[in-house]
Amino acid sequence: MQRETRFVKDVVSVVTPVYNGEKYLSRLLDSILCQSWDSMEIIVSDDGSTDGTLAVAESYREKFRRRGFAYTIISSPHKNASAAINQGLPLVNGEFLIWPDSDDFLDRDSVRKRVMFLRENPQYECVRSLSRYRDEAGREAPAEETRGDLQKQELFFPILESETFVCCGCYMLRSEPFFAIYPQRKIPEYGVGQNFQMLLPFCYFHRCPTIPEELYTVLVRPESHSRRQLTFAQEEKKYSDYEKLIDEIIDICRICSAEELRRLRLWKCRRRYWLAVQYRKKAKAFFALFAIYQCGGVGFFAFLKSLAGIFCGPKFRSFYHKLKKKKKNGAKAA
Repeated sequence: MQRETRFVKDVVSVVTPVYNGEKYLSRLLDSILCQSWDSMEIIVSDDGSTDGTLAVAESYREKFRRRGFAYTIISSPHKNASAAINQGLPLVNGEFLIWPDSDDFLDRDSVRKRVMFLRENPQYECVRSLSRYRDEAGREAPAEETRGDLQKQELFFPILESETFVCCGCYMLRSEPFFAIYPQRKIPEYGVGQNFQMLLPFCYFHRCPTIPEELYTVLVRPESHSRRQLTFAQEEKKYSDYEKLIDEIIDICRICSAEELRRLRLWKCRRRYWLAVQYRKKAKAFFALFAIYQCGGVGFFAFLKSLAGIFCGPKFRSFYHKLKKKKKNGAKAA
């Protein structure tokens, strides 16, 4: 039976999934302790760590008690980040919800500025800030996501299609509308992260403006789970899981618009195509390309050009560029 919750006004709930974060969890927890916002609860959800993560988390109990922040640590057998999030969601009591990664950290005013924006703009149910990227030495690192058009507020497709960033620590949601989408306090569990589940249904129903300030720092670690090299079979499994997740999100959002469903199918086909091209799987690339053509994602002549590129490879591309250059020079001479 679903329990009724009266979310505590002004309190920001922080749910942080962590797996083997002994070396970096302290940085995030210290950044939470230093926040200029004084009403917070922290839920550290350990995903079956095998290092000293739990000991590090336990060492912060007294610090959070002195700061006046509620602090909870939960641990469960190792599964994935979305499962760890699900362990923490039933404990959320705050009016607002954030879920930063355990190896990143918040600027001192990150929480306050987002809360104040939502207080002053009750027409919005969520808001996001910008982020910066740093390596372990604190040096600037290349951004891993594009910022896109920061004036856009309808972000479902821009997030899905990688036209804007999904960086989890940048977003703040109001808890009540979030749990209206997930009344059982459980997001779909897949081994492909948690951000699509947290954000896509919410952004389908609600607009999300952007505070144009860098209020969150992403730590770029070459050894992190999201950056490890995968085999084709592993990549294909990951892509398949993403497709299953999107199908579940379609059901959650009750998407029935023919155009939106076409666009979602096109997203799947394009991903299949680029995966096949990357690993030189010609047959898979052909079928994915044909599906893109059927979805209206590419015109007939572009389809033929891409098809020739699949089966003729570099020789065709070299010939095509020479032909294009010759045609261009001829046009100039005329």
